[in-house]
Amino acid sequence: MRWVLEFFRDDEGQGLVEYALIIAVIAIAVIVAMIFLRGQLQNIFSNIGNNLT
Repeated sequence: MRWVLEFFRDDEGQGLVEYALIIAVIAIAVIVAMIFLRGQLQNIFSNIGNNLT
């Protein structure tokens, strides 16, 4: 029983979980931004490709 209580009180690895959540939120924000700016991004990359050829 004591082992179970120690397991729930152990906060090791908490920082890693917090960083993972932050990265997940940032990734979702980037994906949403890319969806809304899809047309503009296509134009930018098309112009870059045309200028390189």
